[in-house]
Amino acid sequence: MQIERVAIVGRGAVGLMYGSIMAEHLGTDAVVFAMDDKRFYRHAGEQVTVNGAPLAVRTIPMSEAESVDLVILAVKASGLDAAIESMAPLVGPHTVIESLLNGITSEERIAERYGWEHTVLGICQGMDAVYLDGALTFSHAGEIRFGAAPGTAAGVVEALDDLYTRAGVSHVVEADPRRRMWVKLMLNVGINQTCMAYGGTYGSASEPDSEQNRCFIAAMREALAVGQAEGVAMNEADLTEMATLIASLDPTGMPSMAQDRIARRRTEVEEFSGTICRLAAKHGILVPTNEWLYRRIREIESGW
Repeated sequence: MQIERVAIVGRGAVGLMYGSIMAEHLGTDAVVFAMDDKRFYRHAGEQVTVNGAPLAVRTIPMSEAESVDLVILAVKASGLDAAIESMAPLVGPHTVIESLLNGITSEERIAERYGWEHTVLGICQGMDAVYLDGALTFSHAGEIRFGAAPGTAAGVVEALDDLYTRAGVSHVVEADPRRRMWVKLMLNVGINQTCMAYGGTYGSASEPDSEQNRCFIAAMREALAVGQAEGVAMNEADLTEMATLIASLDPTGMPSMAQDRIARRRTEVEEFSGTICRLAAKHGILVPTNEWLYRRIREIESGW
């Protein structure tokens, strides 16, 4: 199996960044963005730039789509169900599917529709991409981390590894991708929600002894306790690694939920503190920081 043709569903910061990188290395014929027809025509004529240059990757409506070798889902969690249904023309009998959505539930929902055979578990982390008013800017592309689910067919992970190597996408093949997904969830629970609730940046959330930094670390530590209760082999070293990662990013940059606050978009709070609070209740774990973040973010959203 060799992956040659890629379709990305979701033209936000993550999709635009990785689509542009792959097109630069593989050519613009190797990758497309695919949108449901209604969204495609609504956004027709929009000018999108990537680090100041016009977007080089084509966008097509799903009504013109054909099956590809790889579908990358990079939509918001709130748009996942619609994306799963609309992307059917892209999926053939051997199409690999990878989700780069935040949270820990998207792959299960994808596999319910298309099966586990060609679905992998994956996350992306470490990027500083900001997408506002049609302009994507980034200096750190981060990396994609992925691995086989229990039902993933032999050869799928190897084919994806080969594709990302040829496409210039920094990546790591994980022996335990579920653990990596939980570490990323812990990070998002901390940095995304703190920056959204306070209107902060990577720099303000990393400032030692600040209120934002205390919130960032406390929210992650609660997620760590819940993950451990769920049987995930994560520890304090993972928390320290994530805090160090954020401190290494552009201090003026911001995660997606902080961008949502500026653009007044509904956030993925249900995937973050919503998930942690529900699982914490199951295990009898106190998570006051995540409970406060959930209430605060919903309060901000209600004012739009």
